[in-house]
This record gives sequence, structure tokens and C-alpha cells, in this order.
Amino acid sequence: MTGQSSESAGLRPARHPQTVLVAAGRPADEPGRPLNVPIVLASNFRAGNQGQIAGREYSRDDATPAWEALEEVIGELEGGDAVAFASGMGAAAAVLDLMPAGARVMAPTDCYAGVHALLADGQQQGRWHVDLIDITDTAAAVAAARRADLVWLESPTNPLLDIADLPAVCTAARDGGALVAVDNTFATPLLQQPLALGAHIAMHSATKFMGGHSDLLLGLAVAGSPQLGHRLRRRREVAGAVPGALETFLVLRGLRTLALRLDQGQRSAAELARRLADHPAVTRVRYPGLPGHPGHAQAAAQMTGFGAVLGFEVQGAAAANAVCDSVRVIRSATSLGGVESTIERRARLPGQEHLPPGFLRLSVGCEHIEDLWADLTSAFAQAGAAGSPRRW
Repeated sequence: MTGQSSESAGLRPARHPQTVLVAAGRPADEPGRPLNVPIVLASNFRAGNQGQIAGREYSRDDATPAWEALEEVIGELEGGDAVAFASGMGAAAAVLDLMPAGARVMAPTDCYAGVHALLADGQQQGRWHVDLIDITDTAAAVAAARRADLVWLESPTNPLLDIADLPAVCTAARDGGALVAVDNTFATPLLQQPLALGAHIAMHSATKFMGGHSDLLLGLAVAGSPQLGHRLRRRREVAGAVPGALETFLVLRGLRTLALRLDQGQRSAAELARRLADHPAVTRVRYPGLPGHPGHAQAAAQMTGFGAVLGFEVQGAAAANAVCDSVRVIRSATSLGGVESTIERRARLPGQEHLPPGFLRLSVGCEHIEDLWADLTSAFAQAGAAGSPRRW
């Protein structure tokens, strides 16, 4: 697949993303055909007459109908060639596998813990050299990008919600001959499009907002050219990092409501961020939608919304743990992007000890805002958290 719709792209006007989410990746519009791509539970397919190569023979090599439909939807949304993987980490590993031995990789100091561990493992094995950069320092990021072979970016970052100047860093990386990959999981294609901002690859953990129901693992890498997409497919094929038939079906189903879920979560996240900034138990709020956030202006320039994830800090690890133990509507759980709101003290996890001990990441779901706020304020009261409020 090349990320093109089954309709002729040259014969119809560009569609709004909300329409793409619902209309793309459907079976042929013929009487008697199902509206949704069925779950095809098959590892192999019938060969052609006299054993000649058929269009599809073995799913690890040739995909299944659901993979192709999913890649069609995401490819049209991001404007590139989408490749589905068994997980977000599978997609990340495939991108890093494109690098030759000894390559120099630039990545944010604040990035997804799994990617940070993957980078550290590769450096320890001598596969690449890693430069960890504060991506809020654009001058330093630009300088590092010019000497890198691969520039790995997140914006907003996970979990501290830092913002990178994507056009500036992508331009510098391209000028230096580097490959640029941007993890777009927090923003989704609805709020930010890295390929249009200068990246070569847009990455997604479809486990999160795309699937939206905390019931699957799947990743996506969207290449800016068919040639790069072919290289990623080759890495998927030989490494066996292929998505399952049920998982791709569930992501497709989740995508149909992504615009609605994200809109609800984003509106609630913005309101919660404003209220948290004024609450005496909260010492800092991290949300790029707040005017006081250091990356607010840059986020507004390259995003169409600020997302449904925010972070805030209370006074220390004990208070943060108590908040997680006290919530009842919000779920104390890892991961994010589901219909249910989840909260987590990230510094409790191995490799995340550098984070502020009282920092909590909150992924805002589809519950009513007043129930979420009542749950938080009740948890603060039970936790006995207290501090000096700040604006961001």
C-alpha cells in the first residue's frame, strides 16, 4: 500500500480528517459487501494456478486485508506511506534498524521510556552513539541535528509535555543529511502532521489514542516516500514484527471515533489544566495549552490543538502516590489514550527516576469534566497534599 485511498485520489477533492477517519479503509462499495473489513484469520492463502505467485500468499510477507485498510487510513491522514507493526516499539526498532553501525542518533532527554531503553541498549552494544538533547533549547537541538544520522523527536514529549520547534530542527537535520522521525502519538494526525513539518517518518503507538480502548498493542510508521516505506516494510517482514488480525481490526474500529474522543478529552484536559493551576495542592501544571507553558507559542504554531494529556506536580512522591490510590473515577494505571482517564506517577518506574518525584501524568478520557474534577479534588483532600500554586 502507498497510503492512497481505494478511490482515485486524482478524481476527488481532499477530504477533512474527520471524514477520512470514517470513510477510508472500507471494502469496495458494492451490493452485498460488508461495511467493515472483516477479520481475516489466515496466515497463508491459496496459490495461483500451476503454483505461480498470487497477489497474497503468506501474511507475514503480504499482509492481510485489515493491515492494508489500516495503512490506507493512516497514510491518507498523515500524507505518506503507512506501515503497521506489532507495537509502537516494533515500529521504533524498525526505524533504528535503518541506521548503519556506528550511526549517531539524537533524541530528547525527555522521551518515551521504551525508546530511551532501546537507545541505551544499542549504544551499549556499540550499534550507535546517542546524543540526548533538551529539545526546548532550539539552538542546541539544531546544532545536534546537523551532526546526526538519525534525529528522533517527540513533541509533545512523553511524559513532561515539552515542545520542540519541529520545522527548525527538521530543516537542520535534513540539511545535514539526517533521517528525521517524529513520535506523533500524543498529538495524533488530527492535531499535528510531522511530514508536513519536515520529518521523513511520523511514528505512532496505535495502542494509545488510535485504538482508544486500552485493549490492544499496535504501532505505525508513516514514511514520506514510497522508497522509505518499502525499507520499513522489509524490516517488518524480516524481523517478524507484524500486527495481528484482531488488533488491526480493533484499531480500525477505534479510529472511526478518534475525532470525537480526542475532542472530548482535549476540551476536558484544557479545563482541568486551568483548574489545577489554581489548586493549592498543585505546585506545577504541564500542559502546552496554558499560555504560561514555555512551549505554548510553538505548540500553537505547529499544532491544531494541545491534546488530551497533561502533567502536574504535588509535594513529593508520597503525596503523588496517595493521589493515585485515592482516585475512583480516574484509573490509576499506566499507558494512555483510552476512553477512561488514567493517572500515573511516572518516577516510580525503572528508568524514570530522573522525573520529579511528585509528577503525575494524566490522560484525560471521555468522562464528564465535573466528575473528573470532583475525583481529583477528593483525592487531594484524602492525600493531604498541599503546596504553593504556580501557573504552569
